[in-house]
Amino acid sequence: MARRTRRPVPTHHQLLESCSDRCLQCQGPLWVAYTNGRTVTTLTGVYRLTLRIRRCINPACPRYHQAYRPEEEGAWALPHGEFGFDVIALIGALRYTEHRSVPEIHQQLLIRNIQLAERTVTYLLQRYEELVTLRLADHVRLRTRLTAQGQVLLALDGLQPDRGHEVLWVIRDCLSGEVLLARSLLSSTQGDLVALLREVKQALPVPVCGVISDGQETIRTAVQAVFPTVPHQLCQFHYLREAALPIFEADRHAKTTLQKHIRGVRPLERALEGRADVEAATIRGYCLAVRSAITDDGRPPLSAPGLRLYDRLHAIEASIDRVGQEKGGCLWPSRISNSSCSAGWRRQPRSGPRCAKRMSGCIRRRTSWRITSSRMG
Repeated sequence: MARRTRRPVPTHHQLLESCSDRCLQCQGPLWVAYTNGRTVTTLTGVYRLTLRIRRCINPACPRYHQAYRPEEEGAWALPHGEFGFDVIALIGALRYTEHRSVPEIHQQLLIRNIQLAERTVTYLLQRYEELVTLRLADHVRLRTRLTAQGQVLLALDGLQPDRGHEVLWVIRDCLSGEVLLARSLLSSTQGDLVALLREVKQALPVPVCGVISDGQETIRTAVQAVFPTVPHQLCQFHYLREAALPIFEADRHAKTTLQKHIRGVRPLERALEGRADVEAATIRGYCLAVRSAITDDGRPPLSAPGLRLYDRLHAIEASIDRVGQEKGGCLWPSRISNSSCSAGWRRQPRSGPRCAKRMSGCIRRRTSWRITSSRMG
């Protein structure tokens, strides 16, 4: 699609020349034939690059009249690209590190004064994936790094998005963090895993000192077949999860019990419909905090969801008590229906001995909604 808007005005100018003025083939002189202009957008501004193109003037040279472009041009952007490598790296970091969507990445770039279309973000994200793939597939760099460390510690794991789909198996080195092999398989049999491990073993320039996995039976048998003398241990995360399984079951039961005692938020929110005063806004805030506490799940075994819910409910309870003490009473809304009051809010009676005028020194009875310790237990 053709461009609908004008390109941004360059804010910087840069002259690029080749490092040598001699032909690499015949060592003859390279004459400046013409100049090219190129605009590249980076995180620091828009640069207008002036490229001096040289040519060999020796008719007997095999590189006669072939263009010599400045070597520094490749460090600015991809061929025929308008955006620098720093912009591509930022897009990849926002997508795969912060898990931002394409519209969110587009808004972040606009905030940085980088003018581009939303579809261009998708195009640059694809270029980022291609660059990462080329780096991971650089076998010379990988062999050099593995040879320097002298040994590797393999980690083997599979990822299946949905049942019945292909399983993505990844084998990486724990010492360097490099991915050694990644391949999708229709099945996860012992034969398939043995073929993957043998392929990695043949490509490694150093010996394998250990293997880490989640302990599946097919993985154990495959590792035993390919690396019979190499130690094979369970992953630390899976080991902690198995060790904390009894605690996880007790924590899940406690969370279920807590959720039974904090129901009734929806009637309170319905009773506040159409109100925009400060009291209604405060109650909506507490209802939202309770909903957030219920739906916030931790990741066991390091973060127990039941204990997190218990702590957050105690914080909400302490906040309600503190506001009640500051205001001198309960923050119940005056127009709440009887059904919502029965769910947790209590109204003072309008007749009877409790409606008598309070004497001096009398402590007002607390009527704010709270979760008692017995219920929390």
